[in-house]
Amino acid sequence: MPTWPIPSIKELLEPTLNHMGYELYALDQSGQSGRTLRISIDRTEPVTIEDCERVSRIAGPLLDHSNLIAGPYDLEVSSPGAERPLRNHHDYERFNGKRVNVRYRSGEAEAIVEGQLVAVDQAGIAVQAPGARGRAPVIIHIGWEDVVAGRLAVAI
Repeated sequence: MPTWPIPSIKELLEPTLNHMGYELYALDQSGQSGRTLRISIDRTEPVTIEDCERVSRIAGPLLDHSNLIAGPYDLEVSSPGAERPLRNHHDYERFNGKRVNVRYRSGEAEAIVEGQLVAVDQAGIAVQAPGARGRAPVIIHIGWEDVVAGRLAVAI
């Protein structure tokens, strides 16, 4: 499997995508033969198929002329998805009020809470989770140092 210079590809694409109004959310090399470049884009409004097509039409020629990728490759452009990871403080602030799933340290163990993100500040986050067996909802406060992983959650 060939190895591509992902940091250089990011450096090439990011200014143009930012100018177009998109954030380069993720960039990785994948596929069975390792010949697929996956670009995930984000923006304030939901990402549409037209957004992905627009970015693909711009990114493809930029990559082709850069000579950063030798030989043929497949380019895939997508959104981060409905259950995207929450990677940093900014992501938690942006999705305050949304349904989340958070894995966190609780003493010597880890726990998981799913519910509505109701607060984000310098100390950490607060998630309102449904109460057990018809009881009132509970608010769980989690310090940043205890957050292991988080993602948006789709309600079922």
